[in-house]
Amino acid sequence: MAARWAGSVLLYAGLTAAGDAAQRRGRGQPPDWAQTRRVALLALTFHGNLNYVWLRALERALPGRRPAAVLGKVLCDQLLAAPVAVGAFYTGEWLCGAPGRPIAERQPSAATGLMYWPFVQLSNFVFVPVYLRTAYTGLCGFVWAAFICFSQESGDGTVKSAFMWLQREKVNADEEPSEK
Repeated sequence: MAARWAGSVLLYAGLTAAGDAAQRRGRGQPPDWAQTRRVALLALTFHGNLNYVWLRALERALPGRRPAAVLGKVLCDQLLAAPVAVGAFYTGEWLCGAPGRPIAERQPSAATGLMYWPFVQLSNFVFVPVYLRTAYTGLCGFVWAAFICFSQESGDGTVKSAFMWLQREKVNADEEPSEK
């Protein structure tokens, strides 16, 4: 049990730190290893542990994969744990002395996250065994960080801007002359 807990929390923290580093790299910015360390520390000391304990508590309270149980878990997760996790993230950044981006810059991606995370947890509760749920959440966090990076290429952090960025990259790749 302790090995599963430690492995889950370490994997979660590693994926979270990688997501932070990937965001900066994807934006063409130099690495900010101090920020990545802060994110990893917060994931290791709080978020990974919260996730591990919370997901097991939800499974005990609402066991199984029946639609009512899964819906109950998703609702509990989004209404109870999500605000705690988001609040802890911003509090952790503040306590670690991270300047962060202004809240106004985060609003579009936060609104998009309200659509992303319930579906992540829905798939988590339906398809993923309990002992892998924390790692799966970390993996989805990494994907979320990559999405934020690509969607903010156009500056607004929406799904539309992410697709526009991908389309622009495809057009640029198609326009490059092939070497023969």
